[in-house]
Amino acid sequence: MKAERVALTQGYVLHQRAWRETSRIVEVWTREHGRLGLVARGVRRPKSPFRSLLQPFTPLLLSWSQRGELGNLSGLEPVAMPATLEGRTLMAGFYMNELLLRLLPRQDAHPGLYDWYAATLIRLSTSRQAAPALRVFEKHLLSAMGYGLILTHAGADGAPVEPEGRYRYDLDSGPQPITGKLATGVLINGRALLALHHEALDDADDLKAVKRLLRAALEQHLDGKALKTSGVMRAMARGT
Repeated sequence: MKAERVALTQGYVLHQRAWRETSRIVEVWTREHGRLGLVARGVRRPKSPFRSLLQPFTPLLLSWSQRGELGNLSGLEPVAMPATLEGRTLMAGFYMNELLLRLLPRQDAHPGLYDWYAATLIRLSTSRQAAPALRVFEKHLLSAMGYGLILTHAGADGAPVEPEGRYRYDLDSGPQPITGKLATGVLINGRALLALHHEALDDADDLKAVKRLLRAALEQHLDGKALKTSGVMRAMARGT
C-alpha cells in the first residue's frame, strides 16, 4: 500500500507520550484531516529541531506520511506564538484537548470545530473567565458530533422557548415544559437555554444551569469515565 503524504496542513498538538528510546507518539488535531497519531522519530534527542515545537496550544503547519494507523511526522513549522494560558485557563485548554481525544475518532475532520477551538484558545488567553468560553466550545463539540442541543423550541408542538419558562431538558427530545407529571431530565430555565443559543453567558446563574446541561450531555458519550482535567479544575475551584 502506497503511503499517503500530506504537506503543511494546519494543526495542534493534543497529547504526546514517549515511544522507544528517542521518539514520541504525538496525537495531533488538524483542520483538514481530523485527529491523527504521528510518530515523531528522534524528537527526544537534545538536538532535534522538532523538540521545542511539539507543545500544546501552538498553531502549527504539519507534514507527515501515513500508511497504517500511525503516520510519521516529517515536517513542523510554527504559524504563531502559543496561546498564553496559565492557572485555570491552562487547565481549560487541557480540558478541551482531553474532550477531543476522548470524543472524536481519528481521521474525522471537523473544520468548523477546529476554528472554534482556535478561537477559544485566543479567548482564553485574553480573559480570566474560562467558563463561558468552555460552555460555548462544548456546545459546538456536541453539534459536530451530531448531538446538537435543541435550545429555541420546546415540547412536542415545538413552541418557542420562553425566557421565564421552566423546563426539564430530555437529552433525547430536548426541553419539555414542566407539568404536574413526574419527569426526568435536567432542570433549566428558558433564559439559560436562550443565553446558550446566543452564546451570551454573562449571568452567573445561567452559566451554572448551562454547565449542568452540557455536563449531562457530554457524559452520555464518555462511557462513564471521568475526565482527568475535570477533577483538577474542580480542585482548583475549591482552592485546594
